[in-house]
Amino acid sequence: MTVKVGDIGELDAITEVLHIYMKGAKDGTSADMKPAFAEQATIFGYVGGDLAFQGNISTFFEWHDKNGSAKEVKARITNIDVVGTVAHARTEAENWTGYKFTDLFLLIKLDGRWKIINKVFHLH
Repeated sequence: MTVKVGDIGELDAITEVLHIYMKGAKDGTSADMKPAFAEQATIFGYVGGDLAFQGNISTFFEWHDKNGSAKEVKARITNIDVVGTVAHARTEAENWTGYKFTDLFLLIKLDGRWKIINKVFHLH
């Protein structure tokens, strides 16, 4: 993980947001992960050759609610880079209901709290 001196508290806060996302994936519904995202957040990603997700994060929430909890998922944060009030992060998730994903997130600090504003994924 990339961390600059003085960013440890911010790194912890971003890690907490990503854990809300991952816990919602594993244990619950989209309602459990929504607090990690800004209301205007977006998602983009291919499923096969089709750009299946492109636009508002609500499409991902709908998919997660239909697909169900990922009880067996093993997810890890592999990178967090913070620059002032913006950050990007990478997670790897294996066995998300049989799928493997690499997620890239953009985050921004809104009203003193970190929120995901964009999720881009690669389905392996």
